[in-house]
Amino acid sequence: MHLSGKKILLGVTGGIAAYKSVELLRLLQRQGAEVRVAMTPAATKFVGSLTFASLSGCPVYLQDGVPEARPFSHIDFPRWADLFIVAPCTANTLGKMACGIADDPVSLCFMTSLGEKWIVPAMNTAMYLSPAVQENMERLRSFPGVRFVEAASGKLACGESGVGRFPEPEEIVQTLLAAEESQTVTSNGKRVLITGGRTEEPIDPVRYISNRSSGKTAAALARAFRDAGYLVTLVHGPMEAEIPSGITSVFTRSAREMHTEVLARFPESDAVIHCAAVADYRPKTAANEKIKDSRGALTLELEANPHIFRDTAANKKAGQVIIGFALETEAPEKHALEKLKKSGADLIVLNTPVESSGGFGKDSVSFALLAAGENAPPLHLGKKSELAAEILSFVNRKLGVKNA
Repeated sequence: MHLSGKKILLGVTGGIAAYKSVELLRLLQRQGAEVRVAMTPAATKFVGSLTFASLSGCPVYLQDGVPEARPFSHIDFPRWADLFIVAPCTANTLGKMACGIADDPVSLCFMTSLGEKWIVPAMNTAMYLSPAVQENMERLRSFPGVRFVEAASGKLACGESGVGRFPEPEEIVQTLLAAEESQTVTSNGKRVLITGGRTEEPIDPVRYISNRSSGKTAAALARAFRDAGYLVTLVHGPMEAEIPSGITSVFTRSAREMHTEVLARFPESDAVIHCAAVADYRPKTAANEKIKDSRGALTLELEANPHIFRDTAANKKAGQVIIGFALETEAPEKHALEKLKKSGADLIVLNTPVESSGGFGKDSVSFALLAAGENAPPLHLGKKSELAAEILSFVNRKLGVKNA
């Protein structure tokens, strides 16, 4: 699959990563795309517009305009494009686009664009994880035709490390190519909601309770269902696994946040797969300031988190498929079957904790699929992609979807 013949409008906003947009432009051209550029005033302070104009062969749409530009550039540029990508997209521009503010070339083009739109956020970790930015991204994900190239993790321009890093231009192009390819797969009209990753429950501003889940199983599930033609929503906490392109990704941090997002979306889902490693408990009180090291005993009072799996299973609609995971260390089959019976779910995926050959952070895992009314198979070691394929086959049977 390629981007040959695609008309792409590249929106560049005022972040240090703007210089990487020059390379992105060249990579898109090498794929056969025709590229034009719109820039915010702040972006021109990082990279001169003449650079983009020279490489694209077209005047750049700027705030103050240029002699060659038409007076209706805010309409002409996005109407010309098949695809509009904002890369990098700053927190400021995210907020504008989410709230319908259009006072610069990029936000104007976003508002008037009728085609496919992609957003590549890039900013400091604290900004990226702030409630305002997370809320704006979630709002934008609900807009028709809007998709994200997820921010990467790593060392940032400020010297800190964390999420919010601008993905490498090659990765952005590969995401666009994968999305083009996935569009050739006919949707079967079914929606699957998957939870993944881990949750983090704050003790103070720098410490939290969590676990070692990498999110690899959830990513494998999202990829398998996407490729099978499902409309996939992944509600996830922090995770090291790469989030597949072509799906709806919803980031949450705590169990309560995940509970809210899942309960809001599960009524419209044909299948719900609870793969996330959700903390059962959270500190009853989180300190507003970092707890000082006194080398004395520290007591944490914990309280129970909402039970996401149990709450969805209790409200299951006719025809809906609900799947849960059970990580057990003692009498695993017995406890997993009890969980299956008590929850009323259709399937429990029994798996075991870390082993030398599989488990957290590995590509393989020891698992067994326990279905209601069926004999329990023995645990066996397999790749997480194989686990995903077995779950997909089960869901297809329950929903009457033919396996590819």
